[in-house]
Amino acid sequence: MAFKTPLRPLFSSSLYSALKCKHFSQKPTNSNSKNDLSSCPTTMPPNPDALDRFLRDKCRSGNVSPGEANYYFDCLIHRKPASRMLWFNLLFTALAKNKHFDTVISLIKRLDSTGLLPNLITLNILLNCFCNIGRACDGFVVLGKILRLGFSPTAVTFNCLIKGLCREGRTMKATCLFKNMNLFGCSPTVKRNGENGIICRPDIVSYNSMIDGLCKDGLIDKAKELFSEMKGMGISPNVVSYTSLIHGFCCWGKWEEAKDLIVEMVDQRVQPDVVTFSVIIDELCKNEKIDKANELLELMIKRGVMPNTITYTTLINEYCKNGKIDKANEMLELMIKQGVNPNTVTYNTLIDGLCLANRIDDARELFVSMTNNGCKQDVFSYSIMINGYLKKQNINEAMSLYREMVSKGVVLNVVTYNTLLSGFFQAGKIGHAKELFSEMRHKNVMPDKCTYNILINGLCKNGCITKAIEILHTLKKGKFNLTIESYNCLLDGLCKTWRLELAWKHFDKLSQEGLDPDVVTFNIMINGLCKYGKLEEANGLLSNMEDMGCAPNVFTYNTLMWGFLQNSQTTKVVELLQKMAEGNLMPDACTTSIVMNLLVKHEKYRECLNWLPSFSAQLTTGS
Repeated sequence: MAFKTPLRPLFSSSLYSALKCKHFSQKPTNSNSKNDLSSCPTTMPPNPDALDRFLRDKCRSGNVSPGEANYYFDCLIHRKPASRMLWFNLLFTALAKNKHFDTVISLIKRLDSTGLLPNLITLNILLNCFCNIGRACDGFVVLGKILRLGFSPTAVTFNCLIKGLCREGRTMKATCLFKNMNLFGCSPTVKRNGENGIICRPDIVSYNSMIDGLCKDGLIDKAKELFSEMKGMGISPNVVSYTSLIHGFCCWGKWEEAKDLIVEMVDQRVQPDVVTFSVIIDELCKNEKIDKANELLELMIKRGVMPNTITYTTLINEYCKNGKIDKANEMLELMIKQGVNPNTVTYNTLIDGLCLANRIDDARELFVSMTNNGCKQDVFSYSIMINGYLKKQNINEAMSLYREMVSKGVVLNVVTYNTLLSGFFQAGKIGHAKELFSEMRHKNVMPDKCTYNILINGLCKNGCITKAIEILHTLKKGKFNLTIESYNCLLDGLCKTWRLELAWKHFDKLSQEGLDPDVVTFNIMINGLCKYGKLEEANGLLSNMEDMGCAPNVFTYNTLMWGFLQNSQTTKVVELLQKMAEGNLMPDACTTSIVMNLLVKHEKYRECLNWLPSFSAQLTTGS
């Protein structure tokens, strides 16, 4: 029973400022019934029968919109005698189930202002809403209120907080709360007789939340310990427990342990659900066992477990990665035939696969069909298509799509801008690229490291070296953390435009910038030195990179060998081939071409054949 009584507000002053309540008096429209509440002004008492029917039927079905909720909340507030808190809780629960968390928080704030006393269920609903929107700290404020009002928190209270903390990546804080639940003197969900009477212990939901959180943080051993502890406490793991741990094993490369757990799960007669199957299918796909994944899909259908959107999307993605676009299309058709609706991610995955396979017209057809199938194109859909057109040098279609997404109010992200910038530079449209970069900053989309790398690389390749250097200096002055990739772009541009001295000056200062050159950096500089005929300096750089612990690759050796071959220094070429063999590097087509040219140039080619090293046959499979 709820009473109107003077009471300290539920929300602290700091919490009040964080909560913005928007009062709607919107009335549902699609009914002519005289008992329907939409005809009831918010200032008049509602028809009790109609209100009870709404709460009993519609709320329990969970099909309540925020507008309806605000209207019916007003009806409850003005009801005489005062409405039972049970009815408010039904309304709040229905909204929370539909993820209208902000609406619930707003309504409970209004409830508090009326002086109606919330019960423990109300406070648990509020706490859960805060945790679901990444505000676990505010959830703890509600926990404090629960304790101050003299309520005993239940395992439900703590489960919400544990889930919220894990969702925010604060797993250690969640672990601490999990271990100290009994210190709060909460009302038990799992009851056990302790020394001081009945205390609250973690239940299956608590354990599952912790196992899932630990697995996502890579703390697999701790998750395993908790799984064993749960069984030791007499709590039987359910499908969620097993699936969370199996997923953790799969994500962190412990497939053998995952398989053992699957066997245990079946032995314990715990039936795998769609999530379990999807996790295993995902792992099989990652290990390029698409046929086994398909067999498992057929098995789950036979066992009456209906694959969901994630299951099918996983398989479509794997087919696309392997260039089997027709198979991916078949999977989409099967998915729709089975009554499973593809989502935007599904379409984006297949559109990307089609673009990668140079089937841009098919990709566009699928892109257009999305809306007909109830899916809205998002920023990634547009970015994929724009990238596809730009790769085919079709600037007009790319720009047309860009204008379309802007007109539809699709908010562009840094990925879209990076895609367009890269395409413009590749097509030599420097002016378009500069305008787009200005627009990006004007719309407060923050450029990332990739953006600046594209700018520097694009400007250098299009002969705008001075502008690229200006950008680099501006970034350094702004304390922007430049990466070695940024410098690689500049060095490559300088070397390709015959500015070796300037490139060497920047290369020499890398250590002052706190950066270590990588294999790409060395390859750029070695290539530049070879083009200038400075072969000994280039060979010296090879020794330097080895001294710095940077392993040369086949491109490094090919570049040097080609340089020495051009200068008829065949002995050096043979020496480098021998070093390649010692380093277990597999020669490629370019290496073979160099060897053929070497034999043609060498007067004693038969002797030269004897000098050539043998490369291990095992490298063919290992490289």
